[in-house]
Amino acid sequence: MSAPQWPLRHPHRRRQGCAGLYRSCHLPGPRRRRTGDRRVARLSAPSARPAEADAPFRQDGGALLCRFGGETLRIEPWGADAIRVRARPGLEIVEPHVSALLDPAAQAPAAISVSPRSAEITNGRIRAELTIVERYGADVKREVVIRFVRADTGEELLAETRSHFAGPKTRNFKALASGSWRLETSFKARDDEHIWGLGQPQHGRMDLKGTSTTLLQQNAHAVIPFVVSSLGYGFLWNNPAVGRAEFATNITRWTAEATGGLDYWVVAGDGPAEIVRAYHDATGHSPDIPDWALGFWQCKLRYRNQGELLEVAREYRRRGLPLACIVIDFFHWTRQGEWRFDPADWPDPKAMVDELRAMGVETMVSIWPTVSAASDHYRTMTERGLFLTTERGVAAVIPFPDKDPFGPGFFTYYDAFNPEARDFHWDLVRRNYLDNGIEHFWLDACEPEMRPAHPENVRTALGNGAEMLCAYPLAHAQRYRQGLDAEGRNGILLCRSAWAGSQRHGVILWSGDVWSDWEWFRAQIPAGLHAGMAGMGWWTTDIGGFYDGHGGSDAFRELLVRWFEFGVFSPICRLHGFRVPEGVPPPEKGERVSYGQDTFNIFTNTGGPNEIWSYGAEVEGVLTQLLRVREALRPYLADCFAHFARTGDPMMAPVFYHFPRQTDAMADATRYMLGPDILVAPVLHPDVSEITVALPAGETWLHAWSGAEHAGGSSVTVPCPWGQCPVFVRKAAAARFGEAFPMLKQSQ
Repeated sequence: MSAPQWPLRHPHRRRQGCAGLYRSCHLPGPRRRRTGDRRVARLSAPSARPAEADAPFRQDGGALLCRFGGETLRIEPWGADAIRVRARPGLEIVEPHVSALLDPAAQAPAAISVSPRSAEITNGRIRAELTIVERYGADVKREVVIRFVRADTGEELLAETRSHFAGPKTRNFKALASGSWRLETSFKARDDEHIWGLGQPQHGRMDLKGTSTTLLQQNAHAVIPFVVSSLGYGFLWNNPAVGRAEFATNITRWTAEATGGLDYWVVAGDGPAEIVRAYHDATGHSPDIPDWALGFWQCKLRYRNQGELLEVAREYRRRGLPLACIVIDFFHWTRQGEWRFDPADWPDPKAMVDELRAMGVETMVSIWPTVSAASDHYRTMTERGLFLTTERGVAAVIPFPDKDPFGPGFFTYYDAFNPEARDFHWDLVRRNYLDNGIEHFWLDACEPEMRPAHPENVRTALGNGAEMLCAYPLAHAQRYRQGLDAEGRNGILLCRSAWAGSQRHGVILWSGDVWSDWEWFRAQIPAGLHAGMAGMGWWTTDIGGFYDGHGGSDAFRELLVRWFEFGVFSPICRLHGFRVPEGVPPPEKGERVSYGQDTFNIFTNTGGPNEIWSYGAEVEGVLTQLLRVREALRPYLADCFAHFARTGDPMMAPVFYHFPRQTDAMADATRYMLGPDILVAPVLHPDVSEITVALPAGETWLHAWSGAEHAGGSSVTVPCPWGQCPVFVRKAAAARFGEAFPMLKQSQ
């Protein structure tokens, strides 16, 4: 399946100034006449205009156009029951270089009506109403305010407002330089509203109402600026700028630190499923996932060489354990930015891949977009302008270790917004990895991660970093998907960050380098659910957490087992982590975990073992049984993934997504649905032997491990020994789960 193209629109339309995102505004100049050899300018006399030319509202093709108070607004239909709003100071709206929205399919024209003080545009079930309002005591007394309502009922969905009557305005542009502004847009807040999505926050809250979130891509914090409201609308902030999203009790506010204009999209729908599906229609559907990806993935920090990696895969086969994929983490390379295997450690990658594939195991390789100044390509890339730089021209940097003998250094990022840089990078990946049989890529550090995180000091090919950087992972993944498609490869991309529309490039979002403790574990359930509501149905987490896992610790082994239970009932099941090396004593209760040496040294060497037999016979037995469950669930998961590709219904969804009347579940991060038929309640605290679970009404449920039948709408308490977190299946679908849960066969 060919992925849609990332919209890099009108590259020739560039304006002068620091941001470089939009074309120059053409202003009418003075008329000139010649007198001899001199050119004399004179202003033309004003021409007579009809009275309606002074009206702020008019129809412009299929759109509603408004010019008022020095601002231009364009509002137009954009897909079924959806409206796109763009605004900018000045006389025209310009096309952004980066948009999550695809061009909509042909649709019936919107109904537009205008009057001197108001206007309306109706597209299916949504209507935008524009009104000139007057505010006494305000610095700007008259402005155009937008209100969105259900066209069929008149019910208000979303309405602009001010935080204070005196100002700032509902759409407030604060000039920076040369057509770039700091933007703030404010909407009314409602106490009865619940909000979900926005990517992958790590605050642990299921309901975003009452939260304030940075719109800045960071490790573990992925920004996908689309939210679903319980009031019956979805909202996409179609802007890659750094900023904030605030869902306070008194106001809802979106800000961009630097931007060329306002751009957002609103859709009306009857329930969250309709809204999420409309978002996928507008931003692109995922391709079909390869069947192998539904199995178990083995990973750790890090396999140091070809022999070590192959021996791990062979051991899985000797033990008769299912293994779908093994992952080669970082520092398999020579230097960062050379994007090739180190032949000293990986002498024959193609033979390695062939042996693994013969065992039914796929290979994935970690690739960073970073480049060392000591790399072979640094001078060429510098002179061709293929790097992100600071605003003063110096390469943007992140301190990090490398395999370079000089140890830790400072690296820069290739500029994914520059098509020449993307092609240069992919050409090396194609020659050094794809030609060796590697077609699955772990795109790590693709936020891009920079320290300190000062995006306003970064220059990209399309503008200042504060204007652009949230879309870096979208641009980065797009070129990989284009390259894989061109080679006829159905590869998988595992990414640490994503932006709106990333799902159309076949991206698995994983929750980043999270800590191995219960608080972080609990945060992964809402993180995955928000990601699904924001379009990322392909999602996973590091089973056991990334940092501070000690294989010799009883406390960590319990956490690992409970996290593994969650991983088995997640879209992608992947074991990964930076484990404490063997020989380092486990910490006493309350002590901080020690790695026995500087962590930078371990990064370049290896952490402790992380295979399922690494934690003792008892843990191995439990994890082995869980792997059998995962294997038996694969046909069901394949159906769920195929349904996601067609519709956008997330693989892992909040209970209310499938049961909209379960309003008690709107802030619940303790249970979720895996597809439409399995209810999962992970064990989220230590030393727990039983859990009470509320079952959605309207169905009869079977406890997966015992086969016991329970009525929907009731709360039941069930035991949860190791390997058996509470799982329930719909009775109507139980027949297909007999292989995964043998006790269900006896209940039929």
